[in-house]
Amino acid sequence: RARERRARFVGKNGACNVAHKNIREQGRFLQDVFTTLVDLKWPHTLLIFTMSFLCSWLLFGMVWWLIAFAHGDLDHSTRLQREPGEGTAGAQPGFVPCVTSIHSFTSAFLFSIEVQVTIGFGGRMVTEECPAAILVLIVQNIVGLVINAIMLGCIFMKTSQAHRRAETLIFSKHAVIALREGKLCFMLRVGDLRKSMIISATIRMQVVKKTASLEGEVVPLNQIDIQMENPVGGNSIFLVSPLIIYHVIDKNSPLYDISPLNLHHHEDLEIIVILEGVVETTGITTQARTSYLADEILWGQRFVPIVAEEDGRYSVDYSKFGNTVKVPTPSCTARQLEEDKSIM
Repeated sequence: RARERRARFVGKNGACNVAHKNIREQGRFLQDVFTTLVDLKWPHTLLIFTMSFLCSWLLFGMVWWLIAFAHGDLDHSTRLQREPGEGTAGAQPGFVPCVTSIHSFTSAFLFSIEVQVTIGFGGRMVTEECPAAILVLIVQNIVGLVINAIMLGCIFMKTSQAHRRAETLIFSKHAVIALREGKLCFMLRVGDLRKSMIISATIRMQVVKKTASLEGEVVPLNQIDIQMENPVGGNSIFLVSPLIIYHVIDKNSPLYDISPLNLHHHEDLEIIVILEGVVETTGITTQARTSYLADEILWGQRFVPIVAEEDGRYSVDYSKFGNTVKVPTPSCTARQLEEDKSIM
C-alpha cells in the first residue's frame, strides 16, 4: 500500500516549498523597491517597464501642452494652419512660440517622446522664449535618465541572477548508503556541466525532520547540520569534475540508528544538500540546492565511475552520472555495526 508522502521542504530543483501568508507589514517591500522589482515575475516586470515610460511620456506631454496653451502657441499655430496662403501674416509680428510646431496634445506627446528618448526628428524644438519650457526640458531629461537606470539595471539583474548559474550544477537523483573504509557512509554525487569553474565552492548538508523537545515543544522543521566529507577534505571542494560527497554515519549522525528495514518508515526524514560558490566569469555568489527523502536513499549501492583517461586527458561520461551498482553492505544500523566491531 502506497504511503502518504511528506511535503518537501526543498524541491529536487532547489526551490523552497514554503508559502508566506498573512504578512501584515507589506510596506516593508516598498522600502526596498529595487529588490522587489528584481524578484517580480517577467510579465510583471515588463508591464512596469512599459507603464513607467508611457506614464512619464503622457505626464510631460500634458506639461508641454499646458505650456503651449498658456503662452498662446496653440492659437497662433491653429491660425497659421487655417490660413496657409497668408504665410506668417496670420500671426502677430515677432511672435516666438515656446516650442515650435506644437498645435495639439498629440504633437505635445510626440515632443515629449523625442525629449526623453533623445530622438530629435528636427520639426519641434524649445526656443528661448519661455524659461519654464527650458526648466521642464531639464527635469524631463533627468527623470528619463533615472527611469532608464532603474529599469535597465533591474532587467540586467534579472538576466544575471545567481540561480541561473545554479541550473548547470547537478546532483544525483538518488543518494546511497554503503561501506567506505569499513564505515557506513551516506553518499551523493555532484557535478558542474560548465567549463567555467565555481570558485571557493563549499558544500554542507542538513537533516530536516519533525522533533519534540523534553518540555513537549514540537519543532515541525528542525534543521540539524551534519558533517560532510569529500575527497579533498573539509567543506571546500574543487569542482572541476563530478565528485562523490559522503557523510560518515557515526554516533554524532542523525542517521546513526537507521537500518534498511526502517529507513522507509522515516516519512519525516529529509536530507538537504547546499552547494555554494562564486561564479568565475561574473564574480556573483551562487547557490544550488537539492533534497533527498527516505525513499530516494538506496541502501547497499555505490555510484559507478564516470571519469576515465582518454588521449592524454580526462573524460567525463554524464550519461552514467546517477547510475549505481549493488555492493555488499550490512543490513544493520551504524550503531550495531560499531558494537559488533568492538566485540570482535
